[in-house]
Amino acid sequence: MIVVVGDLIVDEYIWGDAERISPEAPVPVVRVERTERRLGGSANVVRNLHALGVPAAMVGVVGADEPGAWAQRRLAELGVDASGLVVKKNGRPTPIKTRVIARHQQVVRIDREWTEPVSAEVHARQLVVLDRLLKQAKALVLSDYGKGQLTPAFIEEAIRMAQGRPVIVDPYPPHAEAYRGATTITPNLHEAAAMTGMPARNDDAHAEQLARMLYDRLQLSFTLITRSEHGMTLWDGARAHHLPTEARDVFDVTGAGDTVVAVLAAALAEGATPLEAARLANRAAGIVVGKVGAATATWEEIGERPCAS
Repeated sequence: MIVVVGDLIVDEYIWGDAERISPEAPVPVVRVERTERRLGGSANVVRNLHALGVPAAMVGVVGADEPGAWAQRRLAELGVDASGLVVKKNGRPTPIKTRVIARHQQVVRIDREWTEPVSAEVHARQLVVLDRLLKQAKALVLSDYGKGQLTPAFIEEAIRMAQGRPVIVDPYPPHAEAYRGATTITPNLHEAAAMTGMPARNDDAHAEQLARMLYDRLQLSFTLITRSEHGMTLWDGARAHHLPTEARDVFDVTGAGDTVVAVLAAALAEGATPLEAARLANRAAGIVVGKVGAATATWEEIGERPCAS
C-alpha cells in the first residue's frame, strides 16, 4: 500500500464545440455537449495508483458539500482507504478546478478554492491516522498543491514518521525547506528554479545544476526535475541522467505530474532503482499527455513493470 497525503481537488470538465466568436467579447462561444468530473490533485495520484493496481490510502480534507461527497464516493469505488480524509463543516469548500474544453483544446480554467492552512486540531487527528497507515505502507507520497493541507510543520512530521520508507514529494516551492530528508522531490523546471532562486533555462547543464542544488540543500536521495518537451533530469548523487521525452502527441499536460509521482512511488516501493523508476515515470508521462484531461497510465500501456534492485 502507498499512502498519499495532500490537497484533494475535484476536476470538472465541460466539453463542447466552439464554432463562433462571441459578439459581446473576443472569446469563443462554447456549445456544451457534456460534463464530467474526475479526482484531481492528490486524489489524482491515488487514481493513478489504482490504474497501476497499487492499493492506496488517502489523507486530506474535503468540504461538507456535494463535490466533497462525490469525491468520497469515488474514492470508495476505487477501494481507497480514506480513513484519513476529514470533512470540514466550517465553510471550507472542496477545491474545484473547472476546465472548458472545445475541439480538444482547453479554452479557460475556473478555480474555486480555499487556501487557508488546515487547523492544528485537524492535523493532530490526521497524524494519528497517518501513523497507523504507515505501519502497513511501502511508501509515502506528499502531493503539495498549496491549498492548505500540507504545512511545513505537518510535512516535517510526516517525513519523520515515514521512518526509512520512500517519501516522494510533488512540491510547492514556498514549502521547499520542509521537504528536507525526503527521498526525492519532483518539481517541474519552473518550480525548481523558484526553489533555488535560479533562472528557468531548459537545457541539460542548467537542469543538472538545479537538480544538484536541491539534492544538496534538502539532503535528498535523488532529485527528478520534469522538463516538459525536454523530458526529465535525474540527479542521483553521482551523475545526471537526462531522459528525453517519450511523448508522441501532446494534447493535454493536465495531471501529468501526478502520474509521474504515482509511477515513481509504485516503482520505488517495489525496490526499483531511482533511474529505473524515473524511466518508467517518464514513459508514463509520455502516455498521459497524449490523452485529454487528467489521465492515467497502466503497466500494460507503459510496457514494463518495476524491477526490484
